[in-house]
Amino acid sequence: MASINTSDFRKGTKVLMDGDPYEMTEVNFVKPGKGQALYKCKLRNLIKGTLLDRTWKSGDSLEGADIRHGDGQYLYKESNGYVFMDPETFDQVTIANEVVGDQAPFLQDGCKCQLLFWNETVIGMTAPQHVVMKITYTEPAARGNTASNLTKPATLENGVEITVPAFVENGEMVKVNTQTREYVERVRE
Repeated sequence: MASINTSDFRKGTKVLMDGDPYEMTEVNFVKPGKGQALYKCKLRNLIKGTLLDRTWKSGDSLEGADIRHGDGQYLYKESNGYVFMDPETFDQVTIANEVVGDQAPFLQDGCKCQLLFWNETVIGMTAPQHVVMKITYTEPAARGNTASNLTKPATLENGVEITVPAFVENGEMVKVNTQTREYVERVRE
């Protein structure tokens, strides 16, 4: 991969350090009154998720990381991970349980996800922004409390508990934000 000069450092730039890919989450240009300009950066390891701070002098360079995004269609769960299919080539790839993490309950058969590849290995997965799921249990609304903005806990078909408005009942379908695990709206069939 090409070398990236400090003048090209931007938020979102992906570089290779100590054999691991990193993404720059913050880049600050500092020009002291005397001496060389500095680039103070915060980086996130794309494999381990750890954060670190580094400072480079103007004119330094780093090797760029070969990172690419791709689509994947969720197929099924195996004992060692989750199987996804590339919708264009129909190649299948198994993603480790640790990579999928807390997004696993929101994977539905056939859903499209964003995959993050480094050296043709999947190092990240993002579930769809919203999914439609069924409420399996929630307390009934108290009579007269349906017009205000009261909320109550509800359990989804995947076992995740969210907070819903008081008017939502058992068996109803709701749209849920997978990143924040929040109720978005009721879905009519």
